[in-house]
Amino acid sequence: MKRKLISALLCAAMATTLLAGCGGKTTDTNKANNASSNNEAKDGGDVLNIYVWNTEWQERVVAYYPNYEKVDDTTGKIGDVTVNWVITANQDNAYQNKLDEALDNQATAKDDDKVDIFLIEADYALKYVDTPDALPLSELGLDDSVFANQYQYTKDVVTDSNGQLKGASWQGCPGALIYNREIAKKVLGTDDPAKVQEAVSDWDKYAETAAKMQAAGYFMTAGATDSYRVFSNNVSSKWVVDGKINIDPNIKKWVDMTKEQADKKQINSASSYNLWQEDWKKGFFTDTANVFCYFGPAWFIDFSMSCDQDGSVGSAGGWAVTQGPQGFFWGGTWICAANGTDNKDLVADIIKTMTTDTTVLSKIVEEKSDFVNDQTIMEKYAKDEKFGNKYLGGQNPYGIFASGVSSVSLANQSAYDQGCNEEFQNAMTDYFAGKATYEEALQTFYNKITAKYPDIKAE
Repeated sequence: MKRKLISALLCAAMATTLLAGCGGKTTDTNKANNASSNNEAKDGGDVLNIYVWNTEWQERVVAYYPNYEKVDDTTGKIGDVTVNWVITANQDNAYQNKLDEALDNQATAKDDDKVDIFLIEADYALKYVDTPDALPLSELGLDDSVFANQYQYTKDVVTDSNGQLKGASWQGCPGALIYNREIAKKVLGTDDPAKVQEAVSDWDKYAETAAKMQAAGYFMTAGATDSYRVFSNNVSSKWVVDGKINIDPNIKKWVDMTKEQADKKQINSASSYNLWQEDWKKGFFTDTANVFCYFGPAWFIDFSMSCDQDGSVGSAGGWAVTQGPQGFFWGGTWICAANGTDNKDLVADIIKTMTTDTTVLSKIVEEKSDFVNDQTIMEKYAKDEKFGNKYLGGQNPYGIFASGVSSVSLANQSAYDQGCNEEFQNAMTDYFAGKATYEEALQTFYNKITAKYPDIKAE
């Protein structure tokens, strides 16, 4: 099976995107009253096994899928079918390892033990999508017209090499530049998103603003890795070309910009200020708020910036959003139907309801602040002046997010993305901190990545 080979190549990849598209909020048990489904009857299997790495989508299903009954934290009921949530954290690649084992045993597993639904992320989507393990949605009776209103990039992520759609997502994750209003007023003289955008409209303007921030005693971003995804989402080539590692010009541009900012103390080059580290989080709180901006999508604001904690910038409505130098996306979760499921009808209804039902998706926007995967819905909320985010001082960010998603392209996606992106950032950390030359850091990357993927070679 092709996935076994890809799995062997990817098994060591650390999931640094473990919070991508992630939540973990208290479950909302309000049901969508007008969903399109009638799911009382089961079509075959007695148990629906769903493989996930956290509780975010589980909470969405519990809250919004009609007739779902929660039994406990890992079990539910839909009609006569028992829903079994198999939750394995992303850390140390544990989720993929668990899923791989189950899919490898799918053909011989007992009906009640078979994988029915599994979730994937963009960074390793092709590992599963470009194999028989994920069913084409057309085999569930869901043709392309069902998903016509979804953002194209969300479909590209889960389209295999034969052009078959093999998954769907309820969310879109376009990113933007999230900035501290008070710092903007002190340094730029305004916190108005349109005016701030003028100061970060391209990377040259961004660099000029970084210098102003440093002169006023602020970091432009917390650390070296904050801006990486904006650059990696806008590459013109793949990580591996003709069997050799390829450093795209836009990745090299990120290295050059970040090194200059690190040397000028416009960012903190210490690894403790890299994404998700404790020092990196200091900019979220008013008493240590020395960071002008972060890059992220809607979920990042609600789930990753400590906005619901007393003393945070967000709790006082102190953030705002503007487009930034380039459009990008970050994260997202895709729902796949496992080949061999004995619950095809129920799986199809869950995917259709949770990713296309307008009542369900509208409730998710209003109650969870997700950016959902429906262009018409998001255009509606983007124009609603009354629909604002309290963490953004009442600003409605959806128009800005929606404008950014139009530029997202997955043309250069590859099965090597997760490992290459992680190892490259790791290797460059010493270069930014002045502990290694660029050539030495690059060689570290080559050594790590060729050990992880033995089928490819260094440049």
